[in-house]
Amino acid sequence: MSAPVILVTGTDTEVGKTVTTAAVAAALAAQGMRIAVVKPVQTGLAPGEPGDVDEVARLAGTEGVTTHEFTRLRDPLAPDAAARLAGTSIPTVAEHAERVLEIADRDDVDTVIVEGAGGLLVHLDGGGATLADLAIHLRDNGVRAGFVLVVAPRLGTLNVTALTAEALRHRGLDLIGYVVGSYPDEPGLAERTNLDDLPNAAGAQPLGRLPERAAQLDPNTFRNNASKWVHL
Repeated sequence: MSAPVILVTGTDTEVGKTVTTAAVAAALAAQGMRIAVVKPVQTGLAPGEPGDVDEVARLAGTEGVTTHEFTRLRDPLAPDAAARLAGTSIPTVAEHAERVLEIADRDDVDTVIVEGAGGLLVHLDGGGATLADLAIHLRDNGVRAGFVLVVAPRLGTLNVTALTAEALRHRGLDLIGYVVGSYPDEPGLAERTNLDDLPNAAGAQPLGRLPERAAQLDPNTFRNNASKWVHL
């Protein structure tokens, strides 16, 4: 039987998807699970520069956690735009899904975590397919797949959280829950009240929240606290 797949998406870019991915990986690895973290498309980096999977490995550690980056593009744009600007073609989302399936079928993997690029409906290939389409491909191939939605605590988050959750429901995709990707040490009125209102906006349970600047912590401290920050 294939390992289940957790897809990490965000309400926007720069909401804390990578640090949340690292925290989820660290928390599951602390339970003795063997985790494979996949970044189908990495943009905004030249060859050889450390990317999101390198940050996950740094924070979550490599004991019980392996990482995989499929495609890299130099310009900091949506993958389809970055590929178009570079004058190159990139694998289709269906091809990415097949590679994820291969990893999920491995005997040494208990859970696969797939980190998207930007929000749920960002185009990951030249045909306009998205992370949602990748999840549908997995589901149609018998893999149990669900989303963790990373949200910001700031003003405006309720609307984009509700829109993303609605898009998932419309496609029949499972929203496991949401994580606040970076919660300030001194929250203002909007941040405080949004904690009360986000469950209704998401229509799903809160899975936790990460403190602001969590990625700046010593990796051992990060790993020791990951299970306190996120709960799966």
